[in-house]
Amino acid sequence: MNVGTLFSKSARTFPDRLAIAYGDYELTYQQANERINRLANALSALGVRKGGNVAILLHNCPEFLETLFACFKAGIGTVPINFRLHPKECAFIIDNSEAVALVVGEDFRDSLHALRKEMPKVKHFICISEPLEGMLAYEKLLEGKSPQFEDVTVERDDLAWLFYTSGTTGQPKGAMLTHHVIMMMTMNFFSDMSPLGPEDAALHAAPLSHGSGLYSIPNVAKGAANVILKSKAFDPKAVFEDIQRRKVTNMFMAPAMIKRLILSPEFDNYDLRSMKCINYGGAPIYVEDLKAAVRKWGQVFVQLYGQAESPMTISYLRKEEHLLEGTEEQMKRLTSAGIPRTDLEVRIFDDDDRELPPGQMGEIVSRGEVVMKGYWRNPKATAETLRGGWLHTGDLGIMDEKGYVYILDRAKDMIISGGENIYSREIEDVILRHPAVLETAVIGVPDETWGEAIKAFVALREGKEATQEEIINFCKDHMAGYKKPKSVEFVDAIPKNAYGKVLKRELREKYWAGESRRVR
Repeated sequence: MNVGTLFSKSARTFPDRLAIAYGDYELTYQQANERINRLANALSALGVRKGGNVAILLHNCPEFLETLFACFKAGIGTVPINFRLHPKECAFIIDNSEAVALVVGEDFRDSLHALRKEMPKVKHFICISEPLEGMLAYEKLLEGKSPQFEDVTVERDDLAWLFYTSGTTGQPKGAMLTHHVIMMMTMNFFSDMSPLGPEDAALHAAPLSHGSGLYSIPNVAKGAANVILKSKAFDPKAVFEDIQRRKVTNMFMAPAMIKRLILSPEFDNYDLRSMKCINYGGAPIYVEDLKAAVRKWGQVFVQLYGQAESPMTISYLRKEEHLLEGTEEQMKRLTSAGIPRTDLEVRIFDDDDRELPPGQMGEIVSRGEVVMKGYWRNPKATAETLRGGWLHTGDLGIMDEKGYVYILDRAKDMIISGGENIYSREIEDVILRHPAVLETAVIGVPDETWGEAIKAFVALREGKEATQEEIINFCKDHMAGYKKPKSVEFVDAIPKNAYGKVLKRELREKYWAGESRRVR
């Protein structure tokens, strides 16, 4: 089944219900479906059809969801891009995905236009604001197009969403999420995460290019409202206002967002009793922060552990298990990532891909109907990650005798800061370009606000000098700002073993010793 048909069905059954809200701007399911159909027809008229890919680089807005579902309906692959990336990183993803069209917002229009030569496959630049020369205006494209569209028949392995995630090589990889994968994700979301209905309303405060965009699909499937926060930055006051005004019942957030909300002095000034479920993921959460959230908001939290390669989700911790008091075993589970979701198998493997018994640390692996098809145009990475039919997550952990998963460390040196996945190799590659740097190693260290903060260890070339500020600014000039180190420590040499491998565990030890979770 075509994922886009979920919108068509809700528009038929609930035509007058609120589908999208953005500040005072509102669209019913019928109105939104007609705009989506007009865009699908416009893309077809441009020659963008089934088998092609369309990149989306927008802040959260109604046009994001319109583009997403128009492409789904037309059988076109979507390539949502993290708007926090550096323009050059965006250009790489657009070119690598072979996108033939790009839907872009005003904030990214000029920078992407300047990089057009790096994206030669893009034939159509579509701007939702005033277009530059050679670009198409989004609203004008919709003018005169039919509000009717016959959803394209797709096969189960046809691409729906190309989800780019960074890799240890520093080159982003596109996880291919098919229509079947997303449909299975959606159906089992209702079983494990949260039941939904047309009376519900979801608030999208996290990026639609990530989990919140995937989270919109189950809400659309049930005819629920999708309320999009009209703020480019995460603003607690704006979140509270939308929850109260729209009677929001559910939302997806990163732990850092939850902490900002419960610490906000505005929290008690709003009626937030409509909230039934807050799904959180993207990073583990401090136990004390979690308890504080439950005390403040009640037992409404559901944890999910997943990744781009297995969207929403690999394991989950039910809201009924978010307890403030209980047995020692129950309290320990607050440090876990929960149990495998109903439709997935999860195991712990050793280095030779042999299953380990309960309590022994190894790599967390999974298999099931929500695992990606593979990486876009990257058979080597696909074979490595999906070897033996199991998704190798790169996360190290244990599973207890009752099946609860505990994440203890990371095999791929990924840092999760504020819900964003950041790979140390990407930052190291940039720092090594600095003429004064001999070698470097980047790790994540505990941070009360963001979960992890990026710390770089730097050994300088003989006779060369550099300051912490200089290294940080150098990174900022070459990559997204959120990836730059928060601190730099200069050392005589980076510790290595006899084979020359950097001993990052040794670097991490003094920062993570005594933490309830070794990786946040």
